[in-house]
Amino acid sequence: MTGATSSNCVIVIPSRLASMRLPNKPLADICGLPMIVHVWKRAMEADAGRVVVAAGDQAIADAVMDHGGEAIMTDPNLPSGSDRITQALARIDPERHYQAIVNLQGDLPTIDPALIKTVLKPLDHVDADIGTLVVATTDPKERDDQSIVKAVVAFRDNDSRGIFGKALYFTRAAAPAGPGPVFHHIGIYAYRRAALERFAALPPSPLERREKLEQLRALEHDMTIGVARVDTVPLGVDTPVQLNEARRLLG
Repeated sequence: MTGATSSNCVIVIPSRLASMRLPNKPLADICGLPMIVHVWKRAMEADAGRVVVAAGDQAIADAVMDHGGEAIMTDPNLPSGSDRITQALARIDPERHYQAIVNLQGDLPTIDPALIKTVLKPLDHVDADIGTLVVATTDPKERDDQSIVKAVVAFRDNDSRGIFGKALYFTRAAAPAGPGPVFHHIGIYAYRRAALERFAALPPSPLERREKLEQLRALEHDMTIGVARVDTVPLGVDTPVQLNEARRLLG
């Protein structure tokens, strides 16, 4: 058990300027603040632990620190967000005080802070190595949209703490088959520290390469991913249209 508390949990937000569809995305202005600052603010509002931006570019670190946040520079050539948070964690906590780590994407400026706390719950309720979130949907467009990742989950019975289960697979295909909802995966993760360090040391796996989904590396190496079912999908900002929607929501 992690017994995750605000004293032994850290929220790390990996961020870098390179973006194919929306250049300089972390610094995009949303109602007078850079996007990365909005994400930092949502993480602070969650009150789940220390918040650090793992910046691949000095301009990101400067933007965060100019607004009172904490940032640490990471190697801009690291291949993934999980690599970035692993490096940041080693630099800010060599004494290994933090045992629960939340990986919060830097393009979720409208995320409900409550979701950031919820992603920690599967670590204990399902005794998982990694925790994540899903939302049920019966929308046929979402079912068939390969840009929307679906989680195949073995859910447990409901209890007063919520609805939890273990992920069996993640896919861009419409799964599971048959009547009923599919579960839209929300790309925010909580890790036990040992699990994060093990995950980051593993090479990309065959299914990860095929589906282009990093979390499959964990499942292919027998790590458990616990899932909490929630009711809302935060807006991820990858395009100018989504950026304008974020401005509308936050304005």
